[in-house]
Amino acid sequence: MPSVKVREGEPFEKAFKRFTKACEKSGLMSEIKKHQHFEKPSERRKRKLNAARRKMRKLQIMENM
Repeated sequence: MPSVKVREGEPFEKAFKRFTKACEKSGLMSEIKKHQHFEKPSERRKRKLNAARRKMRKLQIMENM
């Protein structure tokens, strides 16, 4: 769980912005989005397969440069 210590004299908005960045960096927000609805195993396989294809395509493009 990410935590942020509020510095003396620091505005709440600035501390809140640091906290949200820490949450995004730790992957907490993406984990929450994953669990918002049920994903069927076939959908999960399809999503992972598409991600692997995108990754391979990107690597091939970078390799050809």
